[in-house]
Amino acid sequence: MKTTKLLTLLLAAFVSIAITSCVEDDDYSIPNSLGEEENRLLNEILDDLNSEEPEYEEVSIADLKLLYETYEAGQSGFDYDHFIQIPDNLVVKGYVTSSDATGNFYKEFYMQDSPENPTAAIGVILNQVDSYNQFNVGREVYVKLKDMYLGYNSNEVISIGGMPDEDEVGQFTANQIPTKILRSGTTETMVPLELNLSEINESHVGMLVTSYDVEFPESLSGSTYGDPTQDFDTQRTIQSCEGFGYSNFLLETSSFANFYYTPLPTQNGGTITAVVLKSFGGDNLVLLLNNTNDVDFESDRCTPLDINDFTVVFEDGFDNNLNNWSTYNVTGAQIWGTTNFGNPAPSAYMNGYSSGAQENEDWLISNAIDLSGVTNTFFFFETDKRYDGNDLEVYMSTDYSGGDPNTSGTWTMLDATMDPNANSWNTWTNSGNVDVSAADGQMLYIAFKYTSTSSAAATFELDNVTVLGL
Repeated sequence: MKTTKLLTLLLAAFVSIAITSCVEDDDYSIPNSLGEEENRLLNEILDDLNSEEPEYEEVSIADLKLLYETYEAGQSGFDYDHFIQIPDNLVVKGYVTSSDATGNFYKEFYMQDSPENPTAAIGVILNQVDSYNQFNVGREVYVKLKDMYLGYNSNEVISIGGMPDEDEVGQFTANQIPTKILRSGTTETMVPLELNLSEINESHVGMLVTSYDVEFPESLSGSTYGDPTQDFDTQRTIQSCEGFGYSNFLLETSSFANFYYTPLPTQNGGTITAVVLKSFGGDNLVLLLNNTNDVDFESDRCTPLDINDFTVVFEDGFDNNLNNWSTYNVTGAQIWGTTNFGNPAPSAYMNGYSSGAQENEDWLISNAIDLSGVTNTFFFFETDKRYDGNDLEVYMSTDYSGGDPNTSGTWTMLDATMDPNANSWNTWTNSGNVDVSAADGQMLYIAFKYTSTSSAAATFELDNVTVLGL
């Protein structure tokens, strides 16, 4: 195993300045319902954390992961250990999100930093089967980290373990578990994080989430959770209606799960509650079920929107320059204009570069769009980004009266997809359907806010802005 002096320095700095999220006002108490030795060890830690000069430091899951991510970011090439050893008396607390009761998880569990509205989650690898009897879903768990290991498991999920396993984190041994992984007497009711399938991303790995209006594709009718021709895990597509099509995600089932040969409920749709993880090797985000009771498909299957049912309220391909828009320059000499490029040409254009990157804040604001006769309004657009720099921000208002948008009107920031390919030209990206139905029956203003700095100024082309309503 390789060692690194960098880690010691990193940890020293981390402990001195980064452990600002340590819990200061928790009630460190525990019922006497657990084993005598387990009670004693955990009570010692809780008493110490409440003392005036504690020996232990409680670190948040988020900061613990940041510690490893900082180490990983400092490495290069391929020949390095994907773990670090923790030399200090750190303790991390979490609430269990996974269960191996059905065999879909094996010698691991995952925990998040709060039973509700979590911000971070992490894995724990242990040489123990049927751990659900001890580390049940919702159980509050403390892990003593001194001399333990932190890094990637085989799925490239940041996890805690008791030893190295080649270049990855290995399991807590059976002898380490009783003294290093300590459950409290508290089991919280877990409130899954509610996310659309399209909203699930890597920040949610290890968390318990619920998605609504989900279904299996009809093409999977007659299939089971597991593919009987496969030796290992099976991935099945799940989908949800989003706009005029579907958002897709992967549901992964272990070949050891006791529901591997259970038929998929393809006739209906509904909600699914599962843990966000990665497939083997970390290639894809997947959902893993704790049990099939978390698949509640009692609703009708969803139907994507039909664009033929909608009325075009506003559309602009910028053929008439910026006649349907106003511009407002807050900072910088550059302003919005049009260019003879587009999808097709022309398009709106903004670039904060002039003999070097310049500081800019420039708004492109639509004229009033009358939504008095429509409902369920949304819009979409396309962008092409070049060079590194801030993404466009998109806003809506119903009370803009002209002038500086920082002081005129109430603006709501909207969620939209921008072109992610800053190093490739002519890679037009659709924004997805952006919901502006809060403005139904009113006058709508849409704004695109461009910002750049003295060190990074992206070029953005904007085209095909379309507002639809029923």
